[in-house]
Amino acid sequence: MNAIRKYLDKIKPNFQKGGKLEYLHSTFDAFETFLFVPNKTTFSGSHIRDYMDMKRTMSMVVLALIPILLFGMWNVGYQHFIANSVESGFWANMLFGARKVLPILIVSYVVGLGIEFAFAQIRGHEVNEGFLVTGFLIPLIVPPDIPLWMVALATAFAVIFGKEVFGGTGMNILNPALTARAFLFFAYPQDMSGEKVWVADALSGATPLGKLMVNEPLASLPSPSDMFFGFIPGSVGETSTLLILLGGLFLIYTGIASWKIIISVFAGGYALALLFNFLGPIIAPENVYMAMPAYYHLIIGGFAFGAVYMATDPVTAAQTNRGKWIYGLLIGILAVLIRVLNPAYPEGMMLAILLMNVFAPLIDYYVVKANINKRLKRFQKTQLATT
Repeated sequence: MNAIRKYLDKIKPNFQKGGKLEYLHSTFDAFETFLFVPNKTTFSGSHIRDYMDMKRTMSMVVLALIPILLFGMWNVGYQHFIANSVESGFWANMLFGARKVLPILIVSYVVGLGIEFAFAQIRGHEVNEGFLVTGFLIPLIVPPDIPLWMVALATAFAVIFGKEVFGGTGMNILNPALTARAFLFFAYPQDMSGEKVWVADALSGATPLGKLMVNEPLASLPSPSDMFFGFIPGSVGETSTLLILLGGLFLIYTGIASWKIIISVFAGGYALALLFNFLGPIIAPENVYMAMPAYYHLIIGGFAFGAVYMATDPVTAAQTNRGKWIYGLLIGILAVLIRVLNPAYPEGMMLAILLMNVFAPLIDYYVVKANINKRLKRFQKTQLATT
């Protein structure tokens, strides 16, 4: 590493102001800071200094996602061979899954980072590390059989219209990865829904929510243990609730993710699901989603993945402590509400999070305003008491 450091220091003047490659400063800076901790210091004013910069934050999230990616690759192969009635071993599943998933990951990073570098060069800004996570998330929330050109198009849409038009990293109002999924869902619904897209190279492979949508009985669903551990069809990284929760604990321990948001999302979803269990036999006995045990909502579909990795996005989530509880509760409630009352769209997590992304600033505004009013009243009471 010392040799690399010396080489970078040697060529660095070429990329600084006045150098012959000054126009590539953003690109050089991105590669340098990727390899080494930035040596920049503050020059004036008071600043909070912390070892956990954006790069370290994003690295922790990627680290938490790696086990989910590896399991997702294995499960893609496992579901393929099961659907085609072929016996397979661990490595056969992994190799098949890798052939399906890794190209999606590569396309996501190549297209997304290419656009990020281009915008940084045009604007003369530094390349931010935000896409390290976004580029990792996009392959985990799409079906394994999705065409690669669709991944490229959705990634470009998410980076340009979901992020760069707002000013880049830290300025976007919508989660970029979910923006990519929403684009795919509404532009190419035939490749994001139905039975043919969830199991690679198979004629059918409905998810648990998909089975209920076509009025199959609850008894047709996989066992709760299979749904919890992830041995079911679905998006690449959304099936294993166990690994998702372990990743969430890691992010909470490292201070990256908000435990308030995660807990409140699960609490909101579970509470409404319990209410539907109670009201279902009375108001809609034919609605199988109401009859489904409440905890099923938490372990199938993208509920757990959305709660841990999407709802907790520090840019698009609520920022105040009380706002985080409100924000999370509403996401959980809306996700279950959409699932149960909209038979055409059984997976409600994506829309719930995107909707609350829009309302997060409003939630924080009213939380802060209420706090100001509370302190103002306290101050007025104090003034009256002293006069």
